[in-house]
Amino acid sequence: MRLQAPESPAEIWLKLECLQPICSFKIRGAANAMRSAPPGALAHGVVTTSAGNMAQGVAWMAREEGVPATIIAPDHAPQTKLDAIARLGGTVIKVPFDRWWQAMEEGAYPGAAGLFVHPVLDEAVMAGNGTIGLELSEDLDEIDTVLVPWGGGGLTTGIASALAALSPHTQVLACEPQTGAPYAASLAAGEPVGVDYTASFVDGAGGKMLLPAMWERARPLVHGAVTVTLDETAAAIRLLAERTRVISEGAGALSVAAALSGRAGTGRIVCIVSGGNIDAVRLAEILEGRTPS
Repeated sequence: MRLQAPESPAEIWLKLECLQPICSFKIRGAANAMRSAPPGALAHGVVTTSAGNMAQGVAWMAREEGVPATIIAPDHAPQTKLDAIARLGGTVIKVPFDRWWQAMEEGAYPGAAGLFVHPVLDEAVMAGNGTIGLELSEDLDEIDTVLVPWGGGGLTTGIASALAALSPHTQVLACEPQTGAPYAASLAAGEPVGVDYTASFVDGAGGKMLLPAMWERARPLVHGAVTVTLDETAAAIRLLAERTRVISEGAGALSVAAALSGRAGTGRIVCIVSGGNIDAVRLAEILEGRTPS
């Protein structure tokens, strides 16, 4: 979809992953990982660590496969996403952020039985995410830049891998919230570094550090990073709702905020609107012109 934004220096196109069945791109990676798993791997169910969207993708696919899904979620996960997991039949274990990050790093959680599908580092998940890049190369010519929200990096590197093969002139930029932008900080330092992190309504992106393996994957593929403020992100959510009647969550709007800011350059830019799962109360605040705390 073309975004009518004459105030922007770029020609902006939208890849609306928020229109997927779970309102997020995460169903791509979850489906690929689970359906390509060895025979019998799902016998005891499936486990993942997620703030909400990957959890929904895994829970959706677990329901399709007739197996249980266990979700390790951080304690700041929005209720709207937790409710969606429950509707899909998933079981949620809420833990403090640091314990959740530990499970993310270790790729396991004690006592949780089943195939662990890592939301970021699983190669089958990244390959599923990469189908977005395949579709972009088929649907739109001469893309100068693709802007991708950076959560753990699996979406960005999946898309960048596909575009490196099919459209090598296209640059891929990661988009992060100012409240936690470890990829931008690591690029500036030339090595992975930690940053201060504050939880916000942009719950699906941003963090205090990178997964080390993702830094190594991203370096040759991702051309840079754009950091946006919470006010810019809220304004992008309002603009999407007003001009396209599309609802985006905070992380999904990072790419649009980056494009509108001018800091992502000019030319033909594609913004990955990665998800649309946002609490109604927060959405109402944003549509009324406020930025949620």
